[in-house]
Amino acid sequence: MAPVTTPGEEMHALVERMYPLCRSITGDGVRATLDIVGEYVPLQVHEVPTGTQVLDWTVPQEWNIRDAYIADGSGRRVVDFAASSLHVLGYSVPVSATMPLAELRPHLHTLPEHPSWVPYRTSYYRPEWGFCLSQETLDAMPDGEYEVRIDSTLADGHLTYAEHVVPGQVADEVIVSCHVCHPSLANDNLAGVAVATFLARALAQETPYYTYRFIFAPGTIGAITWLARNAERVRRVAHGLVLACAGDPGRLTYKQSRRGDAEIDRVLRHVLTASERPHHITEFTPYGYDERQYCSPGFDLGVGSLSRTPYAGYPEYHTSADNPDFVSPEAMADTLAVCREAFAVLDRNRKYVNLSPYGEPQLGRRGLYDSLGGRSDAQQAQMAMLWVLSLSDGEHTVLDVAERSGLPFDAVAAAADALHDAELIKA
Repeated sequence: MAPVTTPGEEMHALVERMYPLCRSITGDGVRATLDIVGEYVPLQVHEVPTGTQVLDWTVPQEWNIRDAYIADGSGRRVVDFAASSLHVLGYSVPVSATMPLAELRPHLHTLPEHPSWVPYRTSYYRPEWGFCLSQETLDAMPDGEYEVRIDSTLADGHLTYAEHVVPGQVADEVIVSCHVCHPSLANDNLAGVAVATFLARALAQETPYYTYRFIFAPGTIGAITWLARNAERVRRVAHGLVLACAGDPGRLTYKQSRRGDAEIDRVLRHVLTASERPHHITEFTPYGYDERQYCSPGFDLGVGSLSRTPYAGYPEYHTSADNPDFVSPEAMADTLAVCREAFAVLDRNRKYVNLSPYGEPQLGRRGLYDSLGGRSDAQQAQMAMLWVLSLSDGEHTVLDVAERSGLPFDAVAAAADALHDAELIKA
């Protein structure tokens, strides 16, 4: 019998499959990545032409690359794009030349502090070319002539992003955003793409209260493009979460929205604390991932960011050491579980009004006490009902009740459901 495959193992396999592709902010690598994600969840893919004005930005030319290498005098490729997409400076313009090492050196990027690692570098918005290689490789290159070739194109085309929507009971939306522009980097951000994909699959098996919109887009310019093209829809965004660095072994980190007191902030703080997972809550800063676009003052959406070790917080960040071995099925499964727990709270976190507010209603006459008979948590369930009745004034949410009473959110939500069914409270 074949071993049971866990969601964590499936997510890790998805990361491994996407890892070799050369992604950037535009190009066929993004499309190939979205094709793979589309095998798991249906996607609506959008192509936005070069030159399109998106807020204060302009969609750039599309970059694609077929081959690149540095070859020594014998023709041996000492640096080869075919071995890793990290070997080429992202968005490198084409070059075909022979030059001495001294002339080539300014175009070479290494990490002397980690001599066996290859760095990730880009030059999106200025014409440049270059290679990324290990310091060990550079040290082994003798003076002499080298053939340098980058077979790339930078031409008018499109920026590509995709969406997946899980319909809810209401039109108000929760957006879940992750970036698909990084090449062979497993934690930043293929783990985020994998967690988002499996989160979408899980929600599709339920009937969520909110409508969930998953956005798979290149970093910065992709989120800006989505915002520019969805001015009307933005008004329906009630909550949001950016997923990044979702698979490393570090503790979970939640970065709050610009507001700091958005409902998503309270929900993540509550879920992480109640679960007793090791975690860290950080204040908003206008640097990081696409939460800074969604939270920009003109939009001011309640969007936070969930990661494990934050960007630039681990040595492997933006290097070849951020490979599939660096991320684990267990870590991605844990990140997925937190997302599901948080959205379960978000979906049930309503405000209620007590329909019998003058004195305590007779719960026994409505069978509510009888329903608790024999339950090991009967006292907790009874207290939850009383707390919900007490605070159902149209001002307090279920999470408010849970935090004030010290009772588990699930117990309070269950009590609210029972009282609602008995027509003692209304949303």
